[in-house]
Amino acid sequence: MARINLLPWREQLREERKKEFLTILALVVLFAGALVFLGDRYVNGQIENQNARNAFIKSEIAQLERRIKEIEQLQARRAQLLDRMKIIQDLQGKRPIIVRVFDELARTLPDGVYFTDVGMKGSSISIKGGAESNSRVSNLMRQLDASDWLAAPNLTAVKAVTSGALDQANVFELTVKQTEPRAGAAEGEQQQ
Repeated sequence: MARINLLPWREQLREERKKEFLTILALVVLFAGALVFLGDRYVNGQIENQNARNAFIKSEIAQLERRIKEIEQLQARRAQLLDRMKIIQDLQGKRPIIVRVFDELARTLPDGVYFTDVGMKGSSISIKGGAESNSRVSNLMRQLDASDWLAAPNLTAVKAVTSGALDQANVFELTVKQTEPRAGAAEGEQQQ
């Protein structure tokens, strides 16, 4: 007689395959979960690393901005100091010029003329004074015009003032421009 296997071997085979499938499925799920977990840890680590780098860059930028402000303040202070130095150098350079202008005013002053007020605004010199006659005022203006340091005298007022029966004086006001002499004229004066 033929042997007939009455055992449910197909069901056992199916059960074994099902167990193998579930085991492999569990292993795949565990492996996939591990990969997702490791991937998540890696991405989070990269994000934290980038955030730390961003924080470092922000702190460095803040330091550089403070340094830039300090540099700008130093440059502004330097500009102020340079301006002050320029003003001082200009004053030092003009000091002999003012002395020379006063010397020229004294040299051009003819006999019989005196100054009561001398003022300077920019390069314009205003002079008030008195003279014995109009001709002395004219002589003063000619001498001022002939000076290398003074130019363009302009008489603004002349008044005759009598203080007694015999004494007569003329009070005058004039303006004159202060100029720098030409190089040749200045060298000629220094040689004398």
